[in-house]
Amino acid sequence: MTYVVTDNCIRCKYTDCVEVCPVDCFYEGENFLVIHPDECIDCGVCEPECPAGAIKPDTEPGLDMWLKVNADFATQWPNITVKKDEMPEAKEMDGVEGKYEKYFSPNPGKGD
Repeated sequence: MTYVVTDNCIRCKYTDCVEVCPVDCFYEGENFLVIHPDECIDCGVCEPECPAGAIKPDTEPGLDMWLKVNADFATQWPNITVKKDEMPEAKEMDGVEGKYEKYFSPNPGKGD
């Protein structure tokens, strides 16, 4: 099992989860975070820290796509290990439907 970041992170990008991760398995895109599934130790401390509720265990049904997105982009984006400010539009984007199709950016973030 691993944890995955899902679409509600897009254009929110809260990093409270990054701060508590004991193995630094988060990677930063321009407007989204991902978890490297091979580095995640399944401790679950990140899940309750996400204000947007975007982190889920991959054992939940319907998360196959998100496991692939996390695995693919974790190898392309820089590692992030420190908390940063959320995106300016985070509060208004929290809970918006169809974020992946409308807003996802494959571009890397800055990382640490």
